[in-house]
Amino acid sequence: MLKIFVTGAAGFIGSHLAERLLALGKAVVGWDNFSTGQPEFVSAARQNPNFTLIEGDCLDQTALTRAMAGCDFVFHLAANADVRFGLQHPSKDLHQNTIATFNVLEAMRANGIRGIAFSSTGSVYGEATVFPTPEDAPFPIQTSLYGASKLAGEALISAYCEGFGFEGYIFRFVSILGERYTHGHVFDFYKQLLEHPDHLRVLGDGTQRKSYLYVHDCIDAMLHVVQMRTAAGAKHRVQIYNLGTDEYITVNDSVRIICNALGLAPRIEYSGGDRGWVGDNPFIFLDTKKIRATGWQPKLTIEQGILRTLQWLQHNRWVYTRRK
Repeated sequence: MLKIFVTGAAGFIGSHLAERLLALGKAVVGWDNFSTGQPEFVSAARQNPNFTLIEGDCLDQTALTRAMAGCDFVFHLAANADVRFGLQHPSKDLHQNTIATFNVLEAMRANGIRGIAFSSTGSVYGEATVFPTPEDAPFPIQTSLYGASKLAGEALISAYCEGFGFEGYIFRFVSILGERYTHGHVFDFYKQLLEHPDHLRVLGDGTQRKSYLYVHDCIDAMLHVVQMRTAAGAKHRVQIYNLGTDEYITVNDSVRIICNALGLAPRIEYSGGDRGWVGDNPFIFLDTKKIRATGWQPKLTIEQGILRTLQWLQHNRWVYTRRK
């Protein structure tokens, strides 16, 4: 039985991935420091005898190496995803994204593990000039510490694939939606509307164009690619895939979808400008022809993903007491 190591296993995406791997008959070792992951998210996985949950931090190299012993493949999803407030704690992205990725790679090397899938981000394209943006688009100036730290993680993985014969799969996500979602615009808008349903504050001018992907479509894509082992025959033993839908919506569209679903008509207050914060990309739209050519395609539209996310939040308001 293949044993898979999942960092960030108690998080939004990682907990769903762990459950899917277990359903496929894999043994899973979940690793999480519970900085943002929630015990409730792994309650189902913990009922499976093939699941082991270890509380630990990717910055603890010794413990990480020990926990990874006997595993065959790594899905590295643990990260600081706090894009908006990156400038308030500049070292956080460096440590939790870049150095943590280095530690994962070193733990793999110590244990003779040669395969890794990495959750990167479309933010590495900065403010792209080509839309939809393909994997081989030229990189502009990095505009967020988060994007820069993820790009550094990508580079480390590529170098380990070249130097140590690893097999790497790098997935550049748009923003992910769905059940167990605990940060992002749907989370923030619904929180505001619970507190004051008569008005909603929106960062920027609402015309920012964004693309999103439903969490189970994201997991389908990762597992589909890894199973195909497309990196094994690649020139440098690494493959990069954009993950997203073939559509985008504006922030105002999201507001309309959410408010209509809640039966609310709040007064909208805009902070102004074409972006919500420093590093916020006013237009994100990734080219997904490469992953679609393998036979994968998303099942849900962006609107369907937003509505499922909202419905989950409505039934799980407890997450607002956990995430300040």
